[in-house]
Amino acid sequence: MMVAGLACAEEAKEEWNETTLKDETIQKIQQSQYTYKKCVVDTMQKPEFAKMESRNATDVIIKSCEPTLAEIRKVYTDAEVPGVVADRHLKKMRIQVTRNLLQELMYAEAAKKSGMPGN
Repeated sequence: MMVAGLACAEEAKEEWNETTLKDETIQKIQQSQYTYKKCVVDTMQKPEFAKMESRNATDVIIKSCEPTLAEIRKVYTDAEVPGVVADRHLKKMRIQVTRNLLQELMYAEAAKKSGMPGN
């Protein structure tokens, strides 16, 4: 019984109670998100990735931009957002960006294989 109470107390520490983020913090998060997405797009446009298979290129590009996600997490932790909440948001964003990137690279790969001009 005591263990269950202790587990609930630990969970309560990680719970985020209806606080609001300051406008300045929201702007920092949005700027960091823009920087992350720009990193992905800029890296994607390098010629060496056009030669790679789309899934492999996606993996390399996402991993090369991972340090930018750490900056976003720092903004969250500086604003006293629990790590669980910050990590959930970062995971969601990483998944969305990865899906979009893979889709773009697959389209480019298919266009190249079909012999479309410009690729």
